[in-house]
Amino acid sequence: MDAPAGVLDPRHRLTTAGLLMLVTFVAFESMAVATAMPTAVAELDGLVWYGWPFTAFLVAQVVGMVVGGDVGDRRGPRVALLWGVGVFAAGLLACGLAADMALFVAGRAVQGFGGGLIGVCLYLVAGQAYDEALRPRLFGAIAAAWVLPALVGPLVAGLVTSAASWRWVFLGLLPLIAVGLALVLPALRGLPVPADPPRPARARHWWALLAGAGVALLQYAGQRLDAFAAVLAVAGLTALVLGLRPLFPPGTARLRRGLPTVVAARGLLAGAFFGVDTLLPLALTAVHGYRPTAAGVPLTAGAVGWALASQWQGRHPGASRVRLLRAGFVLVAIGLAFTAVVAVPGVGGWPAYLTWGIAGLGMGLGMPSLSVLLLAASPEHRRGADSAALQIADVTGSALCIGLTGVLVAAATAGAFPLRVAVLVVVAGYAALAVLGALVSRRAAGPLAQPAASADAVTLVAP
Repeated sequence: MDAPAGVLDPRHRLTTAGLLMLVTFVAFESMAVATAMPTAVAELDGLVWYGWPFTAFLVAQVVGMVVGGDVGDRRGPRVALLWGVGVFAAGLLACGLAADMALFVAGRAVQGFGGGLIGVCLYLVAGQAYDEALRPRLFGAIAAAWVLPALVGPLVAGLVTSAASWRWVFLGLLPLIAVGLALVLPALRGLPVPADPPRPARARHWWALLAGAGVALLQYAGQRLDAFAAVLAVAGLTALVLGLRPLFPPGTARLRRGLPTVVAARGLLAGAFFGVDTLLPLALTAVHGYRPTAAGVPLTAGAVGWALASQWQGRHPGASRVRLLRAGFVLVAIGLAFTAVVAVPGVGGWPAYLTWGIAGLGMGLGMPSLSVLLLAASPEHRRGADSAALQIADVTGSALCIGLTGVLVAAATAGAFPLRVAVLVVVAGYAALAVLGALVSRRAAGPLAQPAASADAVTLVAP
């Protein structure tokens, strides 16, 4: 009797390994760059440009997601992924060899564009090369591949920067990215190309650029505490709303049942979690006097919880993804609500070691479930565009909530109110956001897309 199909069976082994390698190294770079950035900008004499490498990456990433979805729908995932890896590698090379800050920022923009292409292609390959029963396990493995760099990325980057040079944080990934692409290429050659591709959606590229610029303006406004910040915030919010509307499925803002709610839920889940994730170490150090290492332990607990729950849901492919999504939101809400105790000076910060692990469990259930729901609800001819919308919701939801957290922290630093008040407001507010997600998660169930072919026809992977 043949062994049951799995993501690491002989038919899928090389493809899965290649995808996970690409995810791991792209995630490592995004986690590690923050560690190397202070040294890089000091050497390039660009301290006044410190925020620009992050902003350039973010704006270009949003555009790359939309372009990747368009190219994937018209020409299949092979072309889009080849371009994505090539562009991302070019960005790594440009950053590693940059002679001044302007070239470094340009390299970061190239990286962001390539990373956006790669992220969308993962969904396209998952939709064509893995049948529906295998997708929960695949997305669980992908989630773990994102979490691992969060645990080791900053440490490794710090060691590389100290022992060699910050440039090797970028250049050292080039051969590893090439290995990941080589593993997945055999499967890409067998994936079908759309027989009746949609027309190019070039207007969407401009809307994506407008949305990315809106996020950048909002982030910059959050760094200022003057009258001009309000002008920037209004301009950024206007640009973001105008840019996102053509990129999201119709009815996303109204939480229409099915795919629109799936996309909206991704933004709610990511925003609620990461809005507090960036604040927690600061709260522990400033309110309770923890050392940086001890203050970072709750983030590790959250990452471990995320990985464990991702693996658990992957072992239960028959479980309702809507119920798992609701459970994920509930766990995130519980984890956030009890994390609020870090704002109480007399209690201490130790409960966050447990509560943030609970929030991580919620993310591990919710994020893979949303990916599975997206592929089930998206028709194959626009799966690239819908996958881009899901990831744009993730990026913009996180950016908005992190930006709002930054505004409150800046106001507390300026003496408007105590920092513990800012912590309490942020944690309680995002816990309420997670509760909202739990209430609307049932609307993620909707009419499924028509199957494009039999499982045997689409499970085309490396021999």
